[in-house]
Amino acid sequence: MHVETQLSWKIAGLFFVAALGLPAQAAAQNTGSLALQRDLQSDVATLEGKYVSLAEAMPAATWDWRPMEGVRSVGELFCHVAGANYGIPGFFGVDQPADAGEIEALCAETDLARSREGAIEALRRSFAFAREAVVAVPDESLGAATKLFGRDTTNRAAMLLYVTHMHEHLGQAVAYARSNGVVPPWSGGG
Repeated sequence: MHVETQLSWKIAGLFFVAALGLPAQAAAQNTGSLALQRDLQSDVATLEGKYVSLAEAMPAATWDWRPMEGVRSVGELFCHVAGANYGIPGFFGVDQPADAGEIEALCAETDLARSREGAIEALRRSFAFAREAVVAVPDESLGAATKLFGRDTTNRAAMLLYVTHMHEHLGQAVAYARSNGVVPPWSGGG
């Protein structure tokens, strides 16, 4: 092996070893009570900004657009997310607020412009609840057994599904937006 090649492999090895230490350093900074919950809360806050800005970028005229028969429209998608933000935490022991039904009703308007405004408000309020819901579960309850849509699981897994559900539908919302010529505001126009 040439000296240059050996040196390249040694340098690459040093970078690899250094990179292995980065997750450990990050983990060391985020230990203690509610570490998982705080990470989820941060992710939910990021998702909130993306959902709200995307819903605001979608014109009212697109609110009843759907890619094909039998799937949710733009408005139904945003309202579904708002509703799930209230409903899913019940699986990991966090009750929805008393006014959740009232907030979800903001989506029921048939006028597209008012439906859009109602859904945006419902999204905002549901994400505020979601940020609090993920930190409401104490560490000692993360491993507690629960049922999620009839399946045995833990509170931790239900919380992860909660945030995964948000990510899944954000991808769907981006596809809906791009299909309607709307660029997600956070993507820098690309």
